[in-house]
Amino acid sequence: MSSMMKKVFTPVYVLLTALVVMMSTGANAEQKKTLGDWDIHYMVVNTPFLTPEVASRYGIVRSKYNALVNISVLNSKSQEAQRVSVSGTARNLLGNTKTLTFKKVEDGDAIYYLAVVPFRDQETFQFAIDVQKGNDTQKLTFKQKMYVE
Repeated sequence: MSSMMKKVFTPVYVLLTALVVMMSTGANAEQKKTLGDWDIHYMVVNTPFLTPEVASRYGIVRSKYNALVNISVLNSKSQEAQRVSVSGTARNLLGNTKTLTFKKVEDGDAIYYLAVVPFRDQETFQFAIDVQKGNDTQKLTFKQKMYVE
């Protein structure tokens, strides 16, 4: 395999490919909200869709009871990936709150913020994600029901 092809098949590329496959096979599709000057793309998917190698590389525990929260932030006009601070919580319908710890992953011009959230079958979460860069702070909120597969 040439060095160029090795660069193309980085673990992040494999992760992103897995996420695209999940979207096309009926898993929870990526969504987007424009907040301030940013397009914030987000999705929550079950971790067993990740290969063991990719999960290991990024410290993600594969379990039918774990979901991966994937956030990317782009400048609305230039569509350039933004280096931001991302934090948040996932609150279930009983009011139990889980703090999300995001890990930044960079691959070329792409930047992704990943966090794992444990869940029970058919548990619904209200996600509240804070995105901050300098004095600009935006709050992304969305609700999602999780299923054990």
